[in-house]
Amino acid sequence: MTLVSEEFPAVVPYRAEEITIPADVTPERVPTHIVDYSGIKQEIKLYYLCSPFTVCVCFRVPLILVGNKSDLVEHSSMETVLPIMNKYTEIETCVECSAKNLKNISELFYYAQKAVLHPTGPLYCPEKKEMRSACVRALTRIFKVSDLDNDGILNDHELTFFQRTCFNTPLAPQALEDVKNVVRKNLTDGVRDNGLTLKGFLFLHTLFIQRGRHETTWAVLRRFGYDDDLELHQDYLFPLLKIPPDCTTELNHNAYLFLQSVFDKHDKDRDCALSPEELMDLFDVFPYVPWGLDVNSTVCTNDQGWITYQGYLSQWTLTTYLDVQRCLEYLGYLGYSIIAEQESQASAITVTRDKKLDLKKKQTQRNVFRCHAFGITGSGKTGFLQGFLGRNLVVSCNKKSTPFNKTPCMLIAAKSDLPETKQQYCMTPLEFCRKHKMPPPQSYTCNTAAAPSKDIFIKLTTMAVYPHITHADLKSSTFWLRASVGATVCAMLGFAMYRALLRPR
Repeated sequence: MTLVSEEFPAVVPYRAEEITIPADVTPERVPTHIVDYSGIKQEIKLYYLCSPFTVCVCFRVPLILVGNKSDLVEHSSMETVLPIMNKYTEIETCVECSAKNLKNISELFYYAQKAVLHPTGPLYCPEKKEMRSACVRALTRIFKVSDLDNDGILNDHELTFFQRTCFNTPLAPQALEDVKNVVRKNLTDGVRDNGLTLKGFLFLHTLFIQRGRHETTWAVLRRFGYDDDLELHQDYLFPLLKIPPDCTTELNHNAYLFLQSVFDKHDKDRDCALSPEELMDLFDVFPYVPWGLDVNSTVCTNDQGWITYQGYLSQWTLTTYLDVQRCLEYLGYLGYSIIAEQESQASAITVTRDKKLDLKKKQTQRNVFRCHAFGITGSGKTGFLQGFLGRNLVVSCNKKSTPFNKTPCMLIAAKSDLPETKQQYCMTPLEFCRKHKMPPPQSYTCNTAAAPSKDIFIKLTTMAVYPHITHADLKSSTFWLRASVGATVCAMLGFAMYRALLRPR
């Protein structure tokens, strides 16, 4: 009542009428509905039905301790109350007020609003005096998205952009230096090359929280799409996008520019391809890895099998066409709406016109088309489609042979007592061995009356002991004479173990 009339009422009723404070007179620009309850049972039942957001001096959270009628005491009771607040994490704050003296009346309801809009619990653990892991994860993603050149620091340009994005106002040069100086004084590796590191960024937000400026951290989190549980909001990840029947979805020019900047940001060696490490770094802002190894076989790759720039954009184009909701989600993780300064990821999508209209006008504005390839098994469909990626069978074979360059290999022609079977491969086993500089196929059979030959085990052991040997070395009698003693010992030991393991069966 004092809040509304700004004077102490001469007669205080048993229970005040419900009051709504309009948004335009509150610091946070949100309406506040206040309900007064007495201590009788009927009032308590009404309380449960109402389900308020904030309760002052009650048992629900968030909780605010209010020292009312402070005009009746000569000294502050905060020294007594503060230990209680520190003991119970549910208590957001403590405040002394007096309706008679108009002391801290508006401040009380400001703290009540703040307890709902900027709660401490999800951000900070008072017992450990550190940020909670979910908050650290969210702020780490925000840092990586804001690090436009991916050098591990936020330089002055990136900090200014970040400040303008979150608070609609840039930081003055002196203010930037003041922020970095605070970090320098408290953290040895918080500033590097005159830029803010991830540790420095997290330290600043810890400082904000510890000093009661939760609204600063919450403003950043909410601008980057996080809800009260520090999960990316569904409305942020999946903005509304209407797609009429017979229409398709494509990325527009702005989206391709953004994706190009993301590629350049993570292509650290500037080879126009993303190595597995670079690709994992790109996906570090995702809660999961969105592309599996199967993507490498469906898009353009370099000689090392790494996704090229063309292959990278092709995969994005395909995802947009086949599953636009997933594309919107991916763009959300990458921070498209933040970096591109757009309302949402939906602005990255072009919805094509109805296909029937294209047929009627005898022309189309589409850039992406879907084709189906039909044919029986073995008709050459895969080779035909791989040809679009600049691959042929020889290239495919070369890529599959990569492991043989690092590990000694031997091809075993098992069941050699039987007629040779034609292999379903582009080369014969002998041609394959010659191509990859391997020993020729080694014949082996155990379908003999005599004991199995030990020669093949000796050769395998020798190759393991001397991994540097070549095909020519294997055919050299001098080499076998030098290596035979050590290799034979190893082979016989292995063969004895094999027989020992086989005996109980």
